[in-house]
Amino acid sequence: MSTDFTVNFNEYMPLRDLVFTTLRQAILKGELQPGERLMEIQLAEKMGVSRTPIREAIRKLEKEGLVIMVPRKGAEVAGISEKMLKDVLEVRMTLEKLAFSLAMDNIKPEDIVKLEKAETVFADAVSKGTLIDMTNADEAFHFIIYDVADNEKLREILNNLKENMYRYRLEYLKDQNYRDSLTREHAGIIESLRTGDREAGIKVVEKHIENQKKAVMEKLRQEELEKEQAAQKRPGKYKHSMK
Repeated sequence: MSTDFTVNFNEYMPLRDLVFTTLRQAILKGELQPGERLMEIQLAEKMGVSRTPIREAIRKLEKEGLVIMVPRKGAEVAGISEKMLKDVLEVRMTLEKLAFSLAMDNIKPEDIVKLEKAETVFADAVSKGTLIDMTNADEAFHFIIYDVADNEKLREILNNLKENMYRYRLEYLKDQNYRDSLTREHAGIIESLRTGDREAGIKVVEKHIENQKKAVMEKLRQEELEKEQAAQKRPGKYKHSMK
């Protein structure tokens, strides 16, 4: 198991939260790769902690879908499957459209200003920020809409999906070709909320999620193809034919 990831100690953060946050960021940033085993002893040594907070963090990461438990192997970083992507984004599509519609009923001029500022932060991150900066800014933009929607149950459900959605956002933003279109879609959402054009706004939201689904799906299929090609190039065992 690789232990090549950054540990940022924060004296104000409880130890168990520090361990969880560190491992979560390492997974999201790709420092811990899909399929990589999470060995409690090595992680504890790397972070200078006991195995207890490591075990607690792994359990929490499993609940969020970032870690899976494999029989006879233990914990490992979960991969992103097409099925998981499809399931999460189908749910997100429905929830985002509901959030947009509710937000339109509640929107105030000051909320438009907040969204415009959030979009400026996102655009700045695209221009000169890191991948994590961009992902956080994109997430913050959408959470303003969830706040304006003012539905506690909806916000609770979206929070439960937050980590999985974050991972797909990050994968989406890795491709520079999609960043400008994401900015345009944000602008379209703001304009629809400003003008009260519900139909146009719903269409932008749908396009927003579909583009993410398409981009990440293509990336997953390309990675799978590369794995298959690499496997074919590796020398295999010779098969002896029977005469």
